[in-house]
Amino acid sequence: MKQIRRENHLARTDRAALDSVLDAAAVGTLATVVDGLPWAVPMLYARDGDRILLHGSTGAGALRHVAAGAPAAFCVTLLDGMVVADTLFESTANYRSAVVRGNLTAIDAGDAAYALDLLSDSLIPGRSSEVRSSTKKELAATLAIALPIEPEGWTVKIRDAPPPRPETNADLGSWAGVVPLRTVAGDPVPAPWVGADVDVPESVLRLVKGT
Repeated sequence: MKQIRRENHLARTDRAALDSVLDAAAVGTLATVVDGLPWAVPMLYARDGDRILLHGSTGAGALRHVAAGAPAAFCVTLLDGMVVADTLFESTANYRSAVVRGNLTAIDAGDAAYALDLLSDSLIPGRSSEVRSSTKKELAATLAIALPIEPEGWTVKIRDAPPPRPETNADLGSWAGVVPLRTVAGDPVPAPWVGADVDVPESVLRLVKGT
């Protein structure tokens, strides 16, 4: 784990904390430098043990750039609550964040189908078993890449606390606290061409129920 210098009291040093943050989110931002300019894009992902799986189009030049080994960073943030203090200076947010740095590699053709199934199932558990397998054409058009999680290549910060107590008793009369935030799945909305007699897949129902 790399050392955090700013607000290092929020840093977590155990690998379990990193895995917990990565497994709780679904979207992160991949960043690198392309032709001397910064490049960043939000991407769906999944953690597979000691690597982060990503995918995109083989036509994306920046993805081919990182797949070829260019240094990159992947950042994930979960906003858990707004921290309301008695002053704007002390107001903040509760959050979990992780940054993984390293060199990505392209996933070989033999492992690509597994990687894409795992990505799908991390978003909608069990979905890959309900649909047909990816075709050779689809796999050829998809660039699957992996970012290894190295021991010295990541940082985690977590804030999970109320606002600080006011310094003077005169300020104790104002409200302070935390407004929790969360993301929930809503009722499934069928595509316009799906008939009313078509059942919602079990994987989607489980996603909505949170099971």
